[in-house]
Amino acid sequence: MAYDIARIRSMFPSLTTGWAHFDGPGGTQTPRAVGDAIQSTLLRPLSNRGTSAPSEQNADDAVTEFRLAAADLLGADPAGIVHGRSATQLAYDFSRHLAQRWSPGDEIVVTRLDHDSNVRPWVQAAERAGATVRWIDLDPETGELVDAAKAVTSATRLVAVTAASNLIGTKPDVRGIADAAHAVGALVYVDGVHFTAHELPDIRSLGADLFVCSPYKFLGPHCGILAADPALLETIEPDKLLPSTNRVPERFEFGTLPYEQLAGVTAAIDLLAGLDDEAAGSRREQLTTSFAAMHAHESALLERLEAGLRELPGATIWSRAARRTPTLLVTVDGADTAALSAGLAERRVLAPSDNFYALEASRRLGLGDAGGLRLGLAPYSTTDDVDRAIEGLAAQLG
Repeated sequence: MAYDIARIRSMFPSLTTGWAHFDGPGGTQTPRAVGDAIQSTLLRPLSNRGTSAPSEQNADDAVTEFRLAAADLLGADPAGIVHGRSATQLAYDFSRHLAQRWSPGDEIVVTRLDHDSNVRPWVQAAERAGATVRWIDLDPETGELVDAAKAVTSATRLVAVTAASNLIGTKPDVRGIADAAHAVGALVYVDGVHFTAHELPDIRSLGADLFVCSPYKFLGPHCGILAADPALLETIEPDKLLPSTNRVPERFEFGTLPYEQLAGVTAAIDLLAGLDDEAAGSRREQLTTSFAAMHAHESALLERLEAGLRELPGATIWSRAARRTPTLLVTVDGADTAALSAGLAERRVLAPSDNFYALEASRRLGLGDAGGLRLGLAPYSTTDDVDRAIEGLAAQLG
């Protein structure tokens, strides 16, 4: 295993500013290779997709390469990769597509752990269809989902669940939930936005029928990706323009695709595959090796960060699940975490304080809409970053 943090950090021009970034769960810094891929695609000949001219072929290649790269990352079929503006947009789109078949008596299951983008679209679509919404609860003491399978009944049509909480890092038993859903013929829609930044997904192993992620959480540009079995996508009929193609997956992608953005995603995935500079084999095999190296790096930093936070007077760490990502949510007795965040920023340490759109989770934890201070590790994080964050908080707490 060869995880050279100096080499990795040299790929990110923004890190030369000297800031320590703990805001990765909201969006990582961008490596030079991604910016170069976007610029190159925009500046070389580029037209609508086709094969008659180099400009058309360049566009077509960008789409093909994007689907292949995303499929390698997610353990999916390239023919089932859908581009979207964001994970939120994809959830709203597919909630509308799928809700066309829902009716009173049907049940839709959501959780108290999820980002609101995997809650509200389904709740609103269910309400319009007259379907019932059932909730999987969150135990604030453990940070775990409770009695998940009990929320699934013979009337369940879809379960929406996160693979990892963007607020407290919890990685629930998605496969167990999926097995319960599939036993009654329900679909499983998995929010993998935070998960994919730290764990190499395999949508089949997870049991996800539809899986979404956001490349800007794993070094890429701002957009969303949905992965599904092409055969399932063939059964879903979106509203679309009459002259637009009815082929899968293109029929879910409205308008001309942003070819430069797709090239940026491909570059980000290629960079992830090379985080371990001894990784070899196919791109999927390289990703497996590199994610393992990244996981070891982030786990060591997490242990250091968590130990430091526990030494702070009055600190409460809300990230308590047995399986979780390197993301910690912290509050401090008698302290305003927004003020603590501002104090860290004065020391060029970026760790925002908020509910981060995980509104149901924040409220269930007893933190209301304010949430807490979130410190998330990324592939480029260092021990120096961790020490600066701890020292900055300790200095403010006296």
